[in-house]
Amino acid sequence: MVKRKVRDASKKSWKIGFAELFDESLHYISKQRRYIYAVILMFFISSIIAFFNSDSLSGFDKLLLEIYNKTDGLDFLEMLWFIFSNNTTSAITSMFLGVFFGIFPIFNAIFNGAILGYVYSKAVPIAGFGVIWRLLPHGIFELPAIFISLGLGIHLGASFFVKDKIKTFKYRFNKSLVTFLVVVLPLLMLAAIIESALIFFVG
Repeated sequence: MVKRKVRDASKKSWKIGFAELFDESLHYISKQRRYIYAVILMFFISSIIAFFNSDSLSGFDKLLLEIYNKTDGLDFLEMLWFIFSNNTTSAITSMFLGVFFGIFPIFNAIFNGAILGYVYSKAVPIAGFGVIWRLLPHGIFELPAIFISLGLGIHLGASFFVKDKIKTFKYRFNKSLVTFLVVVLPLLMLAAIIESALIFFVG
């Protein structure tokens, strides 16, 4: 009986602790929203430019072919793990390499936006502009997670432009890490489940 009470109390404490961390992380994201909005703007401007200049970006074909070769023949769970692991690696790398004055997250936003625009430029002539809405569910959780990571990465890099650099960096690093674990990571898992299900069962 005592063991059960201790176990129940432990579970309740864990839930409360996670809820508090989640709320604090959402608040932190809200405070840094201008960085996230900047990432979103860069991403979509890059997508539009790539869409209308796809002829000069044919080098992306090799990258897309490599991704296809890696995923061809994967079953549902393998596809899920491939998407989740790749997105997680990209997100956390982009976030913490933001320490170099935010250069890497900015590059990541522009590069991935360009890839999306290039893919759409090839898909629209075949399936029409409706393909944009059909592909939207693939990124409904993934894109917000990536945007948050990149925005916080730029914010982390901006630590070195304030007066108390080291203290500010440590604070932002800890906040970014917690936010990644309790907000970004669950979003990426949901994204991987949805995207792999759409690819595997819908096509």
